[in-house]
This record gives sequence, structure tokens and C-alpha cells, in this order.
Amino acid sequence: MKFGQMTKPGANRVTIFGVLALTAMLVQGCEQPQQAASSTRLYAVDMAGGAKSCSAPRVEPTGSQPTSVAMKLVNDGGWCGVLASKSGRPFTAGLVTIRPKSGKVYVHTVGDNTRIDYTPDRGFAGGDSFTVKLVPGDALVQVDVSVSK
Repeated sequence: MKFGQMTKPGANRVTIFGVLALTAMLVQGCEQPQQAASSTRLYAVDMAGGAKSCSAPRVEPTGSQPTSVAMKLVNDGGWCGVLASKSGRPFTAGLVTIRPKSGKVYVHTVGDNTRIDYTPDRGFAGGDSFTVKLVPGDALVQVDVSVSK
């Protein structure tokens, strides 16, 4: 018998289908449970430019009283961000009600969160603070920042 010669018509098809069926069963057994997909996309640009040393919590503020947050970062030109959400969803908007004296604040949606980014002024070290109102609702986030060089 020569290479590739069949002994019975269709014998190779049966073997191929058997191997495919067995492979499908093995792959199905290895599948991980599906997690709920994020409703909002996360882009690489949203993660770029962060401070190398940043400590800020994730919060779920409510409208009843202000949520106080402590943020610590090293001033290397990067931002540090507080993640906020309402029942696992981002807020629609954020309004800076009290501006920082020595930096800038940027409020935007990143994935399923609202991220409140603080970037200190160049060369600044010390304490700073700011307050953001998140809407819908009257949720206030008061951030006390400690910046080191």
C-alpha cells in the first residue's frame, strides 16, 4: 500500500470527523465561565500616563453625605485617579466644585467607572485638595492629596 492510499472508501473522513469531535469535546471541557462583558470599552490611551507611584481608592459615593478620599502620589508628571461608580455603572458627568490649588482635575469615563484624575503642577510637592460633584444625583467626592517628589 502506498502513502495516502485508502483501504476503504471514506475511511479517512471517518477518522478526521472523529478527531474533530474529540477535539471539540476537549476544548469545551476547558472553557472558562463567561463573565459579564463590560458595557463600556476600555482603551489603552485611558491607562497611559499614570504616575509610577499612585495610591487612590475605588469608591461608590451616595448623595447623602460627601465621600472623603485620601490620594498619595509621586510627582513624576503623571496622573493619579480615583475610580467611582454607581451600582457598577459610571456616572454621566463630574463637575469640579472646588478646584485644586496646585494641579489639574480631569473627570471622565474609563470602562465601567468614572475616573477622577489629578495631575500635580510641575515640581509641586505638598498637600492639595479638591471636590467633585458626580451626576446624576448629588454625590460629592472630596479628595485630599499628598504629593511627594
